[in-house]
Amino acid sequence: MSNVHITGAARGIGKAIATRLAEDGHDLVVSDLPSMAETLEQTRAELEGLGVRAVALTGDVSDAESVRGLVQGTAEALGSLDVMVANAGIAQTKALLDVSPREYDQVHAVNGRGVFLCYTEAARQMIEQGNGGKIIGAASIAAHKGFALLGVYCSTKFAVRGLTQAAAQEWAEHGITVNAYCPGIVDTTMWEEIDRDLGDINQVGKGESMAAMAELITLGRVSTGADVAGYVSFLAGPDSDYMTGQSVMIDGGILFS
Repeated sequence: MSNVHITGAARGIGKAIATRLAEDGHDLVVSDLPSMAETLEQTRAELEGLGVRAVALTGDVSDAESVRGLVQGTAEALGSLDVMVANAGIAQTKALLDVSPREYDQVHAVNGRGVFLCYTEAARQMIEQGNGGKIIGAASIAAHKGFALLGVYCSTKFAVRGLTQAAAQEWAEHGITVNAYCPGIVDTTMWEEIDRDLGDINQVGKGESMAAMAELITLGRVSTGADVAGYVSFLAGPDSDYMTGQSVMIDGGILFS
């Protein structure tokens, strides 16, 4: 089994991924913001209860020194970093004409710069170790199609998709594969916030925006974190060894490639 680091793992999709990879037998470092330390520790304890080594570290993926510390901390705690899951991200629901430059930068700092830092610091560690590795990033169906009122968020996810393709080509010679997962509508706190903000903009009640979007799902239900985690399990394991540079949609059939 591999030694894995998952960012944004205190709750939501990140926690679901951590739980699945622990069930698969991987040892884990889970990280999140210092403000999430208490929730993160609860997650770590739950993972350890599944019979694997689990370590909790706090940091900010938008800060280069912090990410470097997270990667080094993983190698020190577990002995190596074999799989990096750059999961941390934030959403923004706002008309483009209402977005300030500062707000634009805030979203890109986490979703774009954060993934870039996780990718590159993980790659440096894996190259130094000399045994290859797997780098996995959080994209979205918003990496394949732009959506009104989610324009800045979409721009960050298109960036992740492009970065994933470029990194896959640059690091293949080192035995490192780079892929991304692209969820659709997921029953998480982030999507509750998107539903709330869309409701405020369109003046509809709680849950109505998500229900309207859910009608687009071919399989007829909103996804769970476990749906996404199943695919990340594949990416983290040996069955994906011949796959790289891909950003695959796990959206229940909203978009089709």
